[in-house]
Amino acid sequence: MENTAQDLRVDGTRLWDSLMEMAAIGATPAGGCNRQALTDEDKQGRDLFLRWCRDIGCEVRIDRMGNIFARRAGTDGAMPPVITGSHLDTQPTGGKFDGVYGVLAGLEVLRTLEDKGIKTTAPLEVVVWTNEEGARFSPAMIGSGVWAGEFSLEYGHSRADKGGATIGGELERIGYLGDEPAEPKPITAAFEAHIEQGPILEKQDQLIGVVTGVQGIRWYDVTFRGTPCHAGPTPMADRRDPVQALAWLCERLYSEVKAYSDDARMTCGDLRAEPGSRNTVPEKVVLALDLRHPQPEGLEHLHRTLYRLAEQVEEATGASIDVREEWHSPPVVFDESCIEAVNSAVERLGYSHRKMVSGAGHDSVYVSRVAPVSMIFVPCAGGLSHNEAESAEPDHLEAGCNVLLHAMLSRAGVA
Repeated sequence: MENTAQDLRVDGTRLWDSLMEMAAIGATPAGGCNRQALTDEDKQGRDLFLRWCRDIGCEVRIDRMGNIFARRAGTDGAMPPVITGSHLDTQPTGGKFDGVYGVLAGLEVLRTLEDKGIKTTAPLEVVVWTNEEGARFSPAMIGSGVWAGEFSLEYGHSRADKGGATIGGELERIGYLGDEPAEPKPITAAFEAHIEQGPILEKQDQLIGVVTGVQGIRWYDVTFRGTPCHAGPTPMADRRDPVQALAWLCERLYSEVKAYSDDARMTCGDLRAEPGSRNTVPEKVVLALDLRHPQPEGLEHLHRTLYRLAEQVEEATGASIDVREEWHSPPVVFDESCIEAVNSAVERLGYSHRKMVSGAGHDSVYVSRVAPVSMIFVPCAGGLSHNEAESAEPDHLEAGCNVLLHAMLSRAGVA
């Protein structure tokens, strides 16, 4: 790499200002963002990103899942691109950095190269993946999943929110149903910058996480069924109460997950009772359950534990149970050459760092199935994410973006 490229640094102030301008779209009173996938706010965020990309001369393509690809040409048009990116959609009570940092860090890399007149041999692309969060449409990472071949386009378009709106219909409504096939082309390397969404870097006073893989995730919809009856006249002993069944399962499952491994995770993220009346024992309770572990055998153990306990629910409580697996994302190990590209960039820049496995799922999981991938983490305050109080330091974000810049240059080459 030429000396001018070796000394190159991004404009941290411009990166921060762009993050704050994007955060104003869907801003919440508590200081976070509500920019859920394919809402009007998501459209506004996408429109802003496209305007910024076109301002620096990028060619923009949009595929049939609404994934956006902004390309800065290289001197060798036949060479597969080096890509980076993440997502612009947020949780209903999300923060300013989850996902969007990875997109705008990629944009800042392109802006910096444009400012300095530096050409790369391979093209560079910044990607915005559709519905990474899975907050409005389940499952998560559906845009990258369809693109990578994990799901069919028909499946992706058919996914519906709680109001019945589908991904396909909403893409058309907001004008982001593209013509490009939602399928991969050859890729030289892929990188994703992200806040850690956990406390490890901050606790260990490390600036950069060199991410070697992502832990496995399994999602379930667990339905408990009982008999609806009046809250007053019906004795406790005579009830088939699905909430009691829920409590029985959760108490035992939490206990076994905690005892199994410090790496194991269990989350009850959504509960719905029907008919939903204060003075009626519910007929049905639906639980959205999330289990995670970094090792395949650990994730399989949690899966078997859930089903073993489910078999005991009816005898213990009188209520019935049905467990339906919604999504399974196995543990992922990233590409060694991309991990080394990130590690070398960190060492060249002199930043403190550690290797680590991601506890959260990311679009890089599916990208890694068709291309060499690694990720770059920076700290977030208290490890807090999926929360309006999510916070990151400007200099940390700048440092992560510098690592991204040099990792991408190492794989794309400087002309």
